Amino acid sequence: MRCLVTGSAGFIGFNLCDRLLSDGHSVFGLDDMSAGRTDTINYLSGRYKHFTFFSGDIRRKEDVGFILETFRPDVIFNQAASKKNICLRDPREDCDVNAKGTLNLMLLAKEYGIKKFIHASTGSVYGALQESPQTEKHPLNPCSYYGVSKLAGERYVNFMNVNTVILRYFHVYGPWQDSSQDRGGVVAIWAHKIWRGEPIIIHGDGTQQRSFTFVGDIVEANIRAMEGTIGLPEVYNCASGLKIRLWDLIKILEKKIGKPAAIDFRPALEGDIHTFDISNKKIKDRYKMNFKSLEDGLDETLSYYQPQ
Repeated sequence: MRCLVTGSAGFIGFNLCDRLLSDGHSVFGLDDMSAGRTDTINYLSGRYKHFTFFSGDIRRKEDVGFILETFRPDVIFNQAASKKNICLRDPREDCDVNAKGTLNLMLLAKEYGIKKFIHASTGSVYGALQESPQTEKHPLNPCSYYGVSKLAGERYVNFMNVNTVILRYFHVYGPWQDSSQDRGGVVAIWAHKIWRGEPIIIHGDGTQQRSFTFVGDIVEANIRAMEGTIGLPEVYNCASGLKIRLWDLIKILEKKIGKPAAIDFRPALEGDIHTFDISNKKIKDRYKMNFKSLEDGLDETLSYYQPQ
């Protein structure tokens, strides 16, 4: 299979590329490198001969058109996104990437007759918990710029006459995730800070409930979506279904790392959702998914990050 992966230099995009290439597929990676890492691209380029990388922007018709014209992919995995911390600093950029960029991809996918389009979305499209558990039919009432822009992207995906799957991600963690405060994920940031004896930042009181999901399971869901028969546009909660308070995550990390965490409490972030109670029944039934436990996922993640 010939696969285009946008956001290929990012955390999830890189892990997806690595899996696709190891499975024998040809992969063309696209990333504007605004948040991507050069070490991930160097790793893929050095390990696989069927990997090609292009530094470009999903918002630019000429960039995407060039790839579709020359590479002729069978499937597009849209992992490119302006993340939530970007939306707080620049809502216009957030909208431009998550909405306009997705529209540009979809228009060109339709023009070039792409067979399958698999789109990464987010649980932030739901907004505050209104029905428990949150199935894919939960009301969509995002309470952040990020949630609004990602929902707009979903609408564009559904609007086009292309075979599509939308995967709504939740609190993804795992090896290769950035640990910097601005770009990283909670597990990576907190683990590094606990190891170094630096205070971890909690926005709020720590009772927020999350559904931390291992990146390998996110990748597996994308693979099964690619291999499955796709008809009408479908959307799935791509989540472990676990319910973990941030306080509980800290305690687990302290035990596994063997050091106490210093905590810097700060006000809750604008648009932050306090409670997620996610149902993953649909994706488990459709794709026969089994999600990794938090204990096993953290063991694999921490072994990657552990200081030498």
